[in-house]
This record gives sequence, C-alpha cells and structure tokens, in this order.
Amino acid sequence: MRVTFLGTSGAVPTTERNPSALFVNRDGDKLLFDCGEGTQRQMMRFGTGFAVDHVFVTHTHGDHVLGIPGLLQTFDFNDREEPLAIHAPAGTRGTIEDLVSVTGDTPSFPVRITQVSAGDTVLDGDGYEVRAIRTQHRCQSVGYAVVEDDRKGRFDREKAEEELGIEPGPKYSKLHRGEPVEHEGRTIQPEAVVGPDRPGRTLVYTGDTRPTDSVVEASEDADLLVHDATFADDWAERARKTAHATGREAAEVAQEAGAKRLALTHISTRYGGNPTPILSDAREAFDGEVFVPDDGRRIDVPFPDE
Repeated sequence: MRVTFLGTSGAVPTTERNPSALFVNRDGDKLLFDCGEGTQRQMMRFGTGFAVDHVFVTHTHGDHVLGIPGLLQTFDFNDREEPLAIHAPAGTRGTIEDLVSVTGDTPSFPVRITQVSAGDTVLDGDGYEVRAIRTQHRCQSVGYAVVEDDRKGRFDREKAEEELGIEPGPKYSKLHRGEPVEHEGRTIQPEAVVGPDRPGRTLVYTGDTRPTDSVVEASEDADLLVHDATFADDWAERARKTAHATGREAAEVAQEAGAKRLALTHISTRYGGNPTPILSDAREAFDGEVFVPDDGRRIDVPFPDE
C-alpha cells in the first residue's frame, strides 16, 4: 500500500501546499481521496498517473472538490472509456452532479455518483474494503477507512519438510489454503504447519473534522491515520468554531486508538511554510511516529508484522 500526499493545505492553497487530495495505490487499485483544485497537476507532478476508478469525497467544501471538473476534462482528453465512481456524503449528489457538468459537456465515459453514510461499506475490493466513518464538520461529511482482510498465517516449511516429511509441492498449497492432506497414511491438518491469521493493514483518512469517538474506533491499531490538524494550540478556539482539529487533538485521537503512524494535514496558511508548532504539540500527545507531510511525499504502509 503506497500513499502519496497530493494536497496538504487548508482551505487556501500556498506556493508549497495544494488543497486536499490523497492518492492511495493499494496493490494496483488506485484510489483518490478528495480532489482539491489542481489535483490533476499534482498527479502529473508526482507521478501517480490517472488510472483512478474511485474518488472518495469527504465533504463538498471547495478545497476538497474543485479539482473534479478539471480531472474529468483531462480524462476526456485522454479518451478514457472506463467508468468512474465518485462517492460522496448523503445529501450531496446535486453538488457532485453540478461539478461533473459545470463545463456544459457530458463526460464521454460513465460517471457513477453514490451517496454514502457512516457505517457503509463503500467499496468491496479484492482483499480489502473502504468504509465510511462518521466525522464532525460544518456540513455533511464522512471519513474513510481502507481495511484489508486478514492474511493467511505463515507456512512453516521447515516443520513440514523435516518433521512431517512432506516434500515441497501441491500439498503445501493445499495446507496453506486451509485444507488437510493425506501423507504416508495419516491426515495432516493445516494448523500443524500454518500459523494463525495475520492482520492486514488499515489506513484512515478523516478529511476535515473535530476529534470524534467514531474516528478513534475506526483507527484502532491503524497502520496510518491521516487526520485534520489545521491549527496548533494557539488557535484552538478557532479550531472549535470552524469544526477542525489541532495537532494535539489529532495526536490524542491517534494515541487513544493505538495508531502506529499519524500524518497531520490540512495545514492552515497561518503557519506559512513552518508547521513546527502543530507538529510540536502533536508530539507531546502521541507516542508513535507523527509527521507533517509535504506535498508529494510518498510513503509505503507496511504490514503490521513487518
């Protein structure tokens, strides 16, 4: 699972930070979370490509959706034929439809708009799901969790070969699939050579939100939590009034959830090119790895046991 931060600014872009967008390559499936103005240029600049089949919108404030018309037009110019699904919070279909048709042209490829609510399984992928989670902002909003299925346990080849006398071959595959095999007059059960299931990875992207119990729950043991951290403590009251979070509040969510890594995004222009105050506050409240990504930063999310 590879994550590219395409836009990490708050509502107003800066020369260093674009409005919100996050690109996730999950074993070849390309997922785009939010699509602020200029996202298509960021995709070109940072080499993600345009092979996106699903766009997940957290809410319809302009800094999260104004990139949609341009991206669709680029898809058209590239003679796209594959359908595109845009997922957005319940009650926002009309806004998304307006964005799709704002130029007066109809895309030459199918565009499917789905409205989602907290608790919905938005996408049932191959070996993973994308789930909508409840967030708290000034409008209809959701966050999203990419949750992988458990993986098969480790196969103990040494035990299979040396202790049980099973030569490498089809029997190994059957045992790893959870099927018993017959060997030298006895039945070998899978658990004899296959360890317990291993957890997959979890990535949570909140969009704009106050700290909420629902995000804590969705982020339990998450491998990466990408959380709104618009302000440092010096603007905590502003964060409350505008339904955003501070770096410290995001860190408290991550700490309570037991997340492994925390990325702080949606950085206010008040901090210019120096988000150190936000990061410093967060480090006081979170024991794990915490960082403020620059636009274009690309990270790999390892499996929990790696």
